[in-house]
Amino acid sequence: MAVIEPKNARLRIERFDYRIVFAKQGRAIYISHLDMMRAFQRIIKRAKLPVWHTQGFNPHVYIMFPLALSLGMESRCEVMDIALIEELSYDEVKERLSASMPEGFEVISVGAPVHKHTDIAFSCYETEIAAQIPSEEVVRLFEDFLKRDTIEIEKRTKKKTTKLVDIKPYIECEGLEAGDGSVKVKLRLPSGTGFNLNLNVVIDAFASLSGIEVETICARRTNILMENGENFT
Repeated sequence: MAVIEPKNARLRIERFDYRIVFAKQGRAIYISHLDMMRAFQRIIKRAKLPVWHTQGFNPHVYIMFPLALSLGMESRCEVMDIALIEELSYDEVKERLSASMPEGFEVISVGAPVHKHTDIAFSCYETEIAAQIPSEEVVRLFEDFLKRDTIEIEKRTKKKTTKLVDIKPYIECEGLEAGDGSVKVKLRLPSGTGFNLNLNVVIDAFASLSGIEVETICARRTNILMENGENFT
């Protein structure tokens, strides 16, 4: 029996890889990850970059986001990898993309992808939370929350069932400060191909176990780290 292969299976088009670090702020924080992928396909098209397409039965523009960002969260350290069929300078790629970016997106840097996506181990976050109690009391409750022997949450499995998971060992608090009407919390949480812990899950667990209603004023990802603590970008 003859084996059917894609028309472009034997093509060997040279590709040049680029890593773009960008910001997602303002109204753009309400764009979902899936819609953001579509948006960047249009951005790249407007920028007239000679983009490389995947090879196979359904070729498409190669865009890779190694780490999704939660809806409603700001960041200035988001990562996108693309490939081109022509070698352009980093400055030119940045200039073309910047000219095509919609409101809320900003190109921070363009360079070579030095590290692999699987090297990602942690994300650092900052968030401000407020409750109908004094900020100093919120700080005390959060300290008690972190001192608990276990912090169990319900997590969905691949079989669409739920199980209890203790997230206490995965929470690293790097800052806790009472302000005028709110509390600033800095956390380092696991991310990447292994165990992932969402910032909103931690805040929801704190509110539930502390018996208070919490309002998240703002939340942002501040850094993406590797296992050794070095910056991924």
